[in-house]
Amino acid sequence: MSADIAQRIVETGIVAIVRGTDPETAIETVDALQRGGVSVVEVTANTDGVLDMIRNIASTFTADEVAVGAGTVLDSETARATMLAGAEFIVTPSFDEETVRTANRYGAPSIVGVATPTEAVDAYTAGADMVKVFPASSLGPAFVSSLHGPLGHIPTVPTGGISLDNIGSFIDAGATAVGVGSSLVDGDAIERGDYGEIETNAREFVAAVATARDSGRVADSTSR
Repeated sequence: MSADIAQRIVETGIVAIVRGTDPETAIETVDALQRGGVSVVEVTANTDGVLDMIRNIASTFTADEVAVGAGTVLDSETARATMLAGAEFIVTPSFDEETVRTANRYGAPSIVGVATPTEAVDAYTAGADMVKVFPASSLGPAFVSSLHGPLGHIPTVPTGGISLDNIGSFIDAGATAVGVGSSLVDGDAIERGDYGEIETNAREFVAAVATARDSGRVADSTSR
């Protein structure tokens, strides 16, 4: 399962971050994301009712439709609880070795928050599947590119401040995928019940990733 989910994240290129959504709107939000082409969703552990929300999403959508994970996981206890509720992957804002071990024990990929090359190496050595470059808005695409140079074997998922304006720059810099919050999962749209806007946002982000990846492939082919 771990390899399948990790590969799905790589292929999708986007992890949608659902934060602060109430259980009544979570299913409709995830459905809109899925219709728009974003099939990997992270529900943050600091959201009220997160365990029930993860259970509901996992039971509503098939594994082929949506991969649901838990984000903002700070410790192994939270990791275990969310995985028992149905979380298929774990995302952390920082590196905690026991949390990584717990995710590995349950066969769930972990995307571990880092802000330095040392943290990236330590997290990956401990068993993290990917590292979450966080906060991406502060570190920037140049940091991702610099990290990718000597540590290109470590998949990176920049998160925090990703938007349609900068997503291409992060993909061009070597990001494996990106974590996207409010610019994709728009809280105002959800409050209005405008799930069509969420679907449109998802389509735009999917297209932006595809465009950046295509341009990267063209650049690689012309440089040979």
